[in-house]
Amino acid sequence: MSGLRRRLVAEFLGTALLVALVVGSGIAAEQLSPGNIGLQLLENSTATVFGLGVLILVFGPVSGAHFNPVVSIADWLLGRRRGTGIAATDLGGYIVAQILGASAGAVLANAMFDLDAFQVSTHDRITSGHIVGEVVATAGLIMVIIALARTGRGALSAAAVGAYIGAAYWFTSSTAFANPAVTVGRMFSDTFAGIAPNSAPGYIAAQILGAGIGSAAIIWLYPDSASTADNVTVPHTAPELDLSTKS
Repeated sequence: MSGLRRRLVAEFLGTALLVALVVGSGIAAEQLSPGNIGLQLLENSTATVFGLGVLILVFGPVSGAHFNPVVSIADWLLGRRRGTGIAATDLGGYIVAQILGASAGAVLANAMFDLDAFQVSTHDRITSGHIVGEVVATAGLIMVIIALARTGRGALSAAAVGAYIGAAYWFTSSTAFANPAVTVGRMFSDTFAGIAPNSAPGYIAAQILGAGIGSAAIIWLYPDSASTADNVTVPHTAPELDLSTKS
């Protein structure tokens, strides 16, 4: 149980910091480059790319650095028959930790910039193009993560996942939320990076659909992907080890 607690704390903290850097860099971009949306997006995406890579390196050895309910669900579905991947009994805890962490991260970002800590976004994002963008962004993310795990290149996940999300910021109309927990968290900041509550359900539905498409595609490409489900997003065994300092 102590190992599970450490994993859940890692998922909470990692997702909170992910949303804090997305929302915080969005607020900073608005303040630094008022009226220049292209430059704001560049500033926001650059911070996200580097920050996400660091968070995967820090928390990956503990929990796998999922930070995303659809990643956890894909991991569970992939490994459920072979007993690899996240256990069904742990899946709910991961998702709750991710959603709570994302919400806390938005509140933290608001507070850091002297805004009202508790806000509800009025940034309406829902269009048919945005929905398609979220399907594409999430499908690609799942494919990147599982392909790296299957081919023994999980050590590259920090760089590759960060790079993919950075690119998807620009090639999708939705700016690649690709994460239901992050979508929920971003409802609580009425800033550049926020999303109105009426837009969130469509985004989340698109993300779930995209995760399904990405999982199906990668299983077809790599039929034995289930054998390495426990390495999503990166191999993680630290919670079961003695982490104390030894002289």
